[in-house]
Amino acid sequence: MMFAAATAAILVAMLLALVRAFAGPTLYDRVLAGNSFGTKTVILIGLMGYLTGRPDFLDISVLYALLNFASTIAILKFFRYRTLSISLEGPGADAPGFEERDAK
Repeated sequence: MMFAAATAAILVAMLLALVRAFAGPTLYDRVLAGNSFGTKTVILIGLMGYLTGRPDFLDISVLYALLNFASTIAILKFFRYRTLSISLEGPGADAPGFEERDAK
């Protein structure tokens, strides 16, 4: 009974995170809500694995946590630099220089 209540509470928290993701005023609020939703999904998968007696769900939840972390970092990097590529010259090397901007 207690685990069913915990599952219901996690589902309500996931619903609130979705509301925040759609209503968030800034991009970072939406990314944070998406990351929070992913974290709650990891908890829910682990809890469901415990309730059903299948410990292999914990492996799935750990893999999903890694995927959630990597995707959050990739999304934040993309919105900061507008690219996912790695420049060897450092950040801002892909931006046009003064000569290139003045020539246009």
